[in-house]
Amino acid sequence: MKRGRVESITIQSEVLKTNPLGDPWERELLVYLPPDYSESSRGYPVVYMLAGFSGTGRSFLNFQPWQPNIAERMDRLISQGVPPAILVMPDCFTSFGGSQYINSTATGMYEDHLITEVVPLVDSSFNTLPGRDHRGIMGKSSGGYGALVLGMRHPDVFSAVACHSGDMYFELCYKPDFPKFVSAIERAGGLEVWWQQFNDKPKKSGSDFEAVNILAMAAAYSPDPNKPLGIDFPFDLRTCQLRDDVWQRWLENDPVYIVDRYADSLRSLKLLFLDCGFRDQYNLHFGARILTSRLEELGVPYEYEEFDDNHSNTSYRYDVSLPKVIQALAEQDPGGS
Repeated sequence: MKRGRVESITIQSEVLKTNPLGDPWERELLVYLPPDYSESSRGYPVVYMLAGFSGTGRSFLNFQPWQPNIAERMDRLISQGVPPAILVMPDCFTSFGGSQYINSTATGMYEDHLITEVVPLVDSSFNTLPGRDHRGIMGKSSGGYGALVLGMRHPDVFSAVACHSGDMYFELCYKPDFPKFVSAIERAGGLEVWWQQFNDKPKKSGSDFEAVNILAMAAAYSPDPNKPLGIDFPFDLRTCQLRDDVWQRWLENDPVYIVDRYADSLRSLKLLFLDCGFRDQYNLHFGARILTSRLEELGVPYEYEEFDDNHSNTSYRYDVSLPKVIQALAEQDPGGS
């Protein structure tokens, strides 16, 4: 079996230079090139792959026992007849654990970074098939959320979207952890004390992860430069009572509530693929069912699969989505571009 290669390039981001967390503005960009890339002058479709919460592009290349990493998986899929394609794995990690791939005054302008910096750099640096008809985006969990939302907002950039177990219907996937977050803050003696203690811990626990996840989501969905850490919360930090005005800001980012706004964008896609395990620990299969019912009502074509698994260690599902996405991107559009 012929093997492709992965190139690591550095992107210097102008839009991340002033990010409020002081996170690096020079980022590693990993690019998988198919086995015949060096011998061919052809252009290739491009798939942007977004890592889940607390991950980076390099997460796709990590060793997993009894599972291929994404480069090994692509080599096999190509050997089995999937059209060759370029995979791009950006780094949008933040000190809070993630950015949700959207702009925020609390974390930085990660949506702008991807759309205005990463995509043009890839097109100018590699033999890509230019234009949205040959460009797709996909990911799992927070990466699935990012892929879906960026696909909604930027139909001029992407024409195929695959969302694996993406964050949606926030009532079920986030609200259950609100009391855990408030309790953690209270035990520490305040938000900023908790944040310092979190950073000082040499080993983070499961409860630490639950708390920082809510912190990161608030940083993405309800930033406020006038609040501690630049973040407002959709609940009271003492009573945990829901604050409707801030919660509404979260819902303005929830795919199930904004899908009607982007129905035309989604109809323009060559492919919209979603899946989720029906034992998902974060109840995301319920969100996916709600979203797909709304897609039905809106007349948006989509493919949806539920499978017998939970949220963890489901990279094998890329065997299902990658061929679909790449085949859609490899096809010529009706105008022949």
